[in-house]
Amino acid sequence: MKKNIQIAIDGPAGAGKSTIAKIVAEALGFTYIDTGAMYRAVTYKAMQQNIHLNDETKLAEMLASSTIDLKPSSEGQLVFLDGNNVSAEIRSNEVTSSVSQVAAHAKVRELLVAQQQKLAANGGVVMDGRDIATHVLKTAELKIFMSATVEERARRRFMDNQKRGIESSIEKLQEEIALRDKMDSEREASPLIQAEDAIFLDTTALSIDEAAQAILKLAHEKMV
Repeated sequence: MKKNIQIAIDGPAGAGKSTIAKIVAEALGFTYIDTGAMYRAVTYKAMQQNIHLNDETKLAEMLASSTIDLKPSSEGQLVFLDGNNVSAEIRSNEVTSSVSQVAAHAKVRELLVAQQQKLAANGGVVMDGRDIATHVLKTAELKIFMSATVEERARRRFMDNQKRGIESSIEKLQEEIALRDKMDSEREASPLIQAEDAIFLDTTALSIDEAAQAILKLAHEKMV
């Protein structure tokens, strides 16, 4: 049986990628790699150091001297930046609304993609993001493009914010998600697009478990 396959999951903000990818990885005994968290960590550090988010050179220099580690735990994946646990800080509204700006820089993407490819080199990984199937893991055995309507994605983000104690409005979230979709799909460096050999999965009407089971079924077919 071919066990150590690479599973690449792409899609827009709020499609449920991270939550579902974690479930799939755990069910298969694979390593989950949250690439979005890596971009969030860069954004958070830049904001802490007052580096302008449009200054590609300074952002790349900062990243080159930074250490980002993803560590599994009983509470889910933890994100460590230069040895400090920033798992909660990188999920703030400020970081969320700015991460696409940082992710648009080619030099930043080049450095993080190299790290991501190294993490996935031996297979047995589930990686989610915006350009995994098209750029990071071009030869992944299973590629999924996951999406849902803007309204449904905003509703999910609103519910998630409530659980985290973060105040927000669905209307504002819809605006932010639509803007992020536009920025992610129109950026010059590795834009958000569906890979030609990716399978489209609409999660609008699916529960988390239903979406995860759909991907697991596809994964087991690839592992035979």
